[in-house]
Amino acid sequence: MALCATVAAPAAADGGTTTTTTTTKPTIVLVHGAFADASSWNGVVERLERRGYSVIAPANPLRGLYSDSTYIASVLDSIKGPLVLVGHSYGGSLISSAAAGNGRVKSLVYVSALMPDVGESGMSLAARFPSELGTATNSVPYRAGGVSGTDLYLKPDRLRPVFAADLPESTTRVMAVTQRPVATTAFSEKAKVAAWKHIPSWFLVAKQDRTINPDQERFEAQRAGSHTVEIDSSHVAMITHPEAVTDLVLQAATAAESARPELPATGSPHAARTKTALTGIAAGSLIAGAGAVLLCRRWGRPTS
Repeated sequence: MALCATVAAPAAADGGTTTTTTTTKPTIVLVHGAFADASSWNGVVERLERRGYSVIAPANPLRGLYSDSTYIASVLDSIKGPLVLVGHSYGGSLISSAAAGNGRVKSLVYVSALMPDVGESGMSLAARFPSELGTATNSVPYRAGGVSGTDLYLKPDRLRPVFAADLPESTTRVMAVTQRPVATTAFSEKAKVAAWKHIPSWFLVAKQDRTINPDQERFEAQRAGSHTVEIDSSHVAMITHPEAVTDLVLQAATAAESARPELPATGSPHAARTKTALTGIAAGSLIAGAGAVLLCRRWGRPTS
């Protein structure tokens, strides 16, 4: 439901054109984690698109924290307008790095995810908060384009109990066969930035997670001051509980839509102060009744 009122608007006090602020839905970028691909977000994508959001779920290369976050940052550069980043598992490390210095990123959402601080890695966090992942993987050497390294795969018989215990066995058998391996550098490279220190964050703790210790997820969320929810889910909450994940993303997106716009990052500080002062004068003229401006406020929150 929308309510609009027409009131007076003055001409720009500095002789320039008058600008208006409109609410723009952010584009939501969903970043998957290790052993998975972008299709793991299918249930969330469908629900967000029904709400009218533009959604992108890029393919995470899974080659290493530094190279993968650079790739995700380049994807962000190709999108116009405000952004909400959502990361599952290892994808949380990537959004923490890729969002750094990008003023268009308004919210960060972590779904049973890694959320390292500067100097931390997936491995160092796991050492503090052990899980069953360490005994559930196989190491396989790889070579590609003159580069060699080590990939990690989930053991087929361990994928369901550790990764996706609340999915049918028929589904997890296919997941084991089609899983995408992750290079060990994804977990060994230390974070150089932590965007969650400067950007509002939301966190979903999966209470039945055996891939990332739920206590680690709680620690990360509390440290960041994240808006936090906990649900009874395995590690792959976006597959098993897409409604809960979508609801959390919508909270972050709604907050991004209602956030006040920042002042333009152009002109001298003196010019900015002068323009602010003139704007105050113009606001006085507005009260006096000169010109016309349209003020709109959207009421209510969309329902599922």
